[in-house]
Amino acid sequence: MIRIVVAAFAALLLGAPPAAAQSRADARLDALLLDYEQSDRSVDPITSGFEGGGEALSRLPDVTPEAQARSRAALANLAARLEQVRPQPLSAGAQLNRTLLLRLIGERIEGLDFDESRAPFGNSGGFFGTGDYLARTTPVRSATDAEAWIARLRALPGYLDANIANARRGVTTGFTQPRIVVERALELARAQRTSAAETLVLPFAQFPDTVPAAAQEEYRRRARAIISEAILPAHDRVIAFLEREYLPAARPALAARSLPNGEAYYRYLVRQHTTTTMTPDEIHALGLSEVRRIRSEMDTVIREAGFQGSFAQFQNFLRTDPRFYAHTPQELIEKAAEIAKRADDQLPRLFATLPRLPYGVREIPREEAEGSTTAYYQQGSRALGVAGGYMVNTLRLDQRPLYELPALTLHEAVPGHHLQISLAQEAGELPYFRRTNYITAFGEGWGLYAESLGVEMGIYRTPYERFGRLSYEMWRACRLVADTGLHWLGWDIEQARACFTENSALSPHNIQTELERYIATPGQALGYKIGELRLQALRREAEAALGERFDVRLFHDVVLGAGSVPLDVLETRVRAWVASRR
Repeated sequence: MIRIVVAAFAALLLGAPPAAAQSRADARLDALLLDYEQSDRSVDPITSGFEGGGEALSRLPDVTPEAQARSRAALANLAARLEQVRPQPLSAGAQLNRTLLLRLIGERIEGLDFDESRAPFGNSGGFFGTGDYLARTTPVRSATDAEAWIARLRALPGYLDANIANARRGVTTGFTQPRIVVERALELARAQRTSAAETLVLPFAQFPDTVPAAAQEEYRRRARAIISEAILPAHDRVIAFLEREYLPAARPALAARSLPNGEAYYRYLVRQHTTTTMTPDEIHALGLSEVRRIRSEMDTVIREAGFQGSFAQFQNFLRTDPRFYAHTPQELIEKAAEIAKRADDQLPRLFATLPRLPYGVREIPREEAEGSTTAYYQQGSRALGVAGGYMVNTLRLDQRPLYELPALTLHEAVPGHHLQISLAQEAGELPYFRRTNYITAFGEGWGLYAESLGVEMGIYRTPYERFGRLSYEMWRACRLVADTGLHWLGWDIEQARACFTENSALSPHNIQTELERYIATPGQALGYKIGELRLQALRREAEAALGERFDVRLFHDVVLGAGSVPLDVLETRVRAWVASRR
């Protein structure tokens, strides 16, 4: 008893709260975190389903304006309650939870106020692809799962119609995508309508033995009836709307700044995706500076390769020599898998904590490949028994150079997105919102930082692969230039294209696809380079401060151990770790 009283008195003298007060404050905050989780699971049943929310597997999001208004009111109410929990009595972990959740809620309210749901699609996908995505990632392990999928199929036409209504509101208010984006989205919507009859029954391709054969066939029959009678007509309504109403009303300018209240909207997107206070002009200048730096390193690698011609001639050599390209989709997939396995082999040397969830190397579905990026990561789920997916685009093989494949693999698979996202999913000590939230500057900054780790992992084995890594880094530097140029400075697409064609080895098709992506999703492309530069700077700072005591495995644990966090919060974590190691 004496020890407890003395400890409490000492804590007061030192400014720390007594243990009992801290425990009460933490419990109060935990109750609010649970309230947010329940609300978020209700608003976003797709993420909730992946996280093991059984009931959520039978629902789709309610995207109506009425639902958004209810969500905004609930978020504002929760923010007010969070403000009432003062940070001082809280433990350090609870203080961080409070700070991060208040920040997240503030951003979500701001996004709702801009009514972003009026533009529910981009160049590589949108609301009309939700059923396709879920069909490819939802396993059926019981009759309950089968009924849940039937319920989602029944809900899909209403979901499509609600998004049409949102986009129609965009038309009437002048908040639309440019024509170049709409045309690409229309191609994808048509392709997904064509494949829907087959794709939407994929969850019923395999049943567990506990479901009798007759019941399995009945589920397939019910699914096909819903698809033919309700879903395909809804897809037809989507296509008709995009063709007849949306395309003629597409905004004439590319810039987000040209939208109603566009200047404020683009500034918001810059803050959201970079988690910094940098202005568009500052980001543009940073991009130009990075282009000059990386170009100098590329020139050095060209000399190492023994090439005697100009930079443009080296680009042409890389783009046209058959040795740098796969001849079949299978060859490309197998090469990506071989690189991924070499990366797996090196992970324990750089990471003390590794995820339990594995990942696979898969082809991007053909119907979405034309407008898709070169590759992407598809999140897995331990709760549903679904591995993560490194999704590789095998269309247009003459535009998918093998010398870029090592950097691409490190970014999308390991030690990039699969490692980072799976570790966050498996961090059971973190609250739900920190396991599922994704901040562009952190997540994509980590992906680009992971590409640089390939140097010390020994992944880049030729000058051409090293040039491919630098070409990918140049790609992200040009993103800073192009995104701000397009959306802030009013550039046309050819002005934005110049940075890529003059300074990288990216293929013309990839450059076009990427430019359409930046036009469709303003600000998102800014997070990559800004996040990577901050991660590199923090590592150099830690190495300089700790010297021989620096342990890269522990450093990476600190970076990834808190889930996806804003860059200023990451700085605080790393510097506190450095101080503790001293």
